[in-house]
Amino acid sequence: MIICICARVSDKTIERCARAGQSFDDIQLEHGVAMQCGQCAGCARDIWERCNGASAVAHIREASETAAV
Repeated sequence: MIICICARVSDKTIERCARAGQSFDDIQLEHGVAMQCGQCAGCARDIWERCNGASAVAHIREASETAAV
């Protein structure tokens, strides 16, 4: 789905860049997201935050792992 109409950037592009470790600023500079009208900024940042590798992620151990610890 196209997120940034002005620059024709899709959610998949934002997801791919975020998973590759790019900052939101890097994505803006490379692809032009949220650089013109700004209507996509909130949605684009939400996608970036959801896919960003630096986001906090819960680590769940299996029962066999906790028994060994």
